[in-house]
Amino acid sequence: MNTMLWQPSSMEIDTTQACDFMQEVNKQFQTKLGDFEDLYQWSCNYPELFWSSFWDYASIIAEKKSNQILKNREDFLNSEWFPQAKLNFANNLLSDRSNNPAIVFWAEDKRKTYLSHLDLYKQVARLSFWLKQNGVKKGDRVAGFLPNMPETVISMLATASLGAVWTSCSPDFGVQGVLDRFGQVEPKVFICVDGYYYNGKEFSCLEKNEKIVSQLPSVEHTLLVRFVTDSPYFQDLTQLFFFDEIVNESTNPDLEFESVAFNDPLYILFSSGTTGVPKCIVHGVGGTLIQHKKEHMLHCDIKLGDRVFFFSTCGWMMWNWLVSSLASGATLMLYEGSPFINNNDNILFDFAEQEKFNFMGVSAKYLDTARKKELCPRETHNLESLKMILSTGSALSLDCFDYVYQKVKSEVCLSSISGGTDIVSCFVLGSPMLPVYRGELQTRGLGLSVEVWDEKGESVIDQKGELVCIKTFPSKPTGFWNDDDRKKYRQSYFDRYPNVWCHGDFVSLNLNGGMVFYGRSDTTLNRGGVRIGTAEIYRQVEKLEEVIESVVVEQNRQDDMRIILFVKLRDSLQLDDQLKGRICTQIRSNTSPRHVPDVIIQVSDIPRTKSGKIVELAVQKAIHNLPIDNKTALENPEVLQEYYQLCSGPNSLL
Repeated sequence: MNTMLWQPSSMEIDTTQACDFMQEVNKQFQTKLGDFEDLYQWSCNYPELFWSSFWDYASIIAEKKSNQILKNREDFLNSEWFPQAKLNFANNLLSDRSNNPAIVFWAEDKRKTYLSHLDLYKQVARLSFWLKQNGVKKGDRVAGFLPNMPETVISMLATASLGAVWTSCSPDFGVQGVLDRFGQVEPKVFICVDGYYYNGKEFSCLEKNEKIVSQLPSVEHTLLVRFVTDSPYFQDLTQLFFFDEIVNESTNPDLEFESVAFNDPLYILFSSGTTGVPKCIVHGVGGTLIQHKKEHMLHCDIKLGDRVFFFSTCGWMMWNWLVSSLASGATLMLYEGSPFINNNDNILFDFAEQEKFNFMGVSAKYLDTARKKELCPRETHNLESLKMILSTGSALSLDCFDYVYQKVKSEVCLSSISGGTDIVSCFVLGSPMLPVYRGELQTRGLGLSVEVWDEKGESVIDQKGELVCIKTFPSKPTGFWNDDDRKKYRQSYFDRYPNVWCHGDFVSLNLNGGMVFYGRSDTTLNRGGVRIGTAEIYRQVEKLEEVIESVVVEQNRQDDMRIILFVKLRDSLQLDDQLKGRICTQIRSNTSPRHVPDVIIQVSDIPRTKSGKIVELAVQKAIHNLPIDNKTALENPEVLQEYYQLCSGPNSLL
């Protein structure tokens, strides 16, 4: 077992909502649960009792709770939770109508906004009324191409109030990246921003907005958020309206909440697009709500009035996770821009101090960068209010565990968490009832029967293997968009182990329930918590006439992950700085800055299977100097020697 870095006091444990819920379970079912691990085991042994009891404990607002808790329980893919329930997602997030703060927003050091719960409710009501007047109804899609700002929260809640479906991308995405996503789901309304700030600079989105709308024939109305300028210039946007003119009207229409089924669609999130255009993952109203409330209340202990922050864009599921904390009575702390601006590397810690964060969520990459920049907020900032630091996006290094306790705050629960877009939540989380061990994630999610399986499909302890979930859970996707026969859904999670969810993480589980993550077991790239599909990069790189083909992989180097792009060039061309610059510009302009590789290297050929498929995993193993199994499946296995030499030979470039 690793070194213990923090441990809650008995008083801290006793005052958690998880402890209170555990006592309720003991009373109701005559059990003798004594600690969090007992509660976890009970929740997995009796999942229907757990989720039904938590529904009541969390005071889920619903027109009707289902008599049947779980339908088709033995069929993971086709199982259905609370099939008779009727509720509305937005209703659960807007139950507070007080003048207490609902949202605190910083756009770097450019802008600050405060919104009360009552103001939030009124603005959602006005936008909901406008959407309804303009034909948006249950099941329609509304797409947001927006920063992480109050207007995005308002847009999502107004959409959800009507039983419509929300989907979003952050404005640093290129035109093609947006069309690859929104083009599949055919939104009726497109909500966009005039521009955004990043690292002190202003970036206009007007030209991108016009190009996107011109190629989305389903869009009937466009709403423009005026953020960086009061008088944006535009040429041709379908039925353009200004967002602020709608939400700041003097009228106060009633906010009507459309009751929908528990498993009706709420969100469409997008996969990374590794093998083509991104898959559209549909998440249900009730599953998202009850899973997020469980994580917020029982794993984070978020209570009424707590101030919750997560550094995220609207293209990452942690944004959806953050916004749901309104349902627990929290105040949202929203930040838009760079976490390290030119004149102030401490901007997020300034935000935490001035606005008295109780929960601060960041990526592992952020903590590592702060460590390398030698930031020491423990000495420079008052973080007395901070109870929990959450980290996700990739495995948190041992150095970062040490950094938090030595340089940020010693008395804090550091919870490294892991889940994904696939479940819009987490398989592995933290708990203020449990100690923090160096390098470990604290616990598996309540109600999620998570195990580690070896290649034989057997459950193992203290061995590396695949993270699997062996029983159904409410926040599994309700389906993929345009996947009526569920073929893509089945292939994505159930192909490896029939009727068992295989998540694609390489992990180990110890006897005390803690987990250690070793990275993805597939080839999806991950930067700062944003999953990056290799196909998205290939599509752009290979548009350049000099490039024949390419392969992109992650390399683990000194506890950091970097993206390496290998290119095969035409004829006798040589890769120079000018061509590298053009490759980076092509990728950045058409996808996002996160897709740009850290290193670009020229190679003579790209390894592939006999059927012509590029083998990213073989390249990844070669640059880590690991053995490659089954070389006989390759058309050109000899080329792998070049990649090995790049890593460990006398002329190593890596």
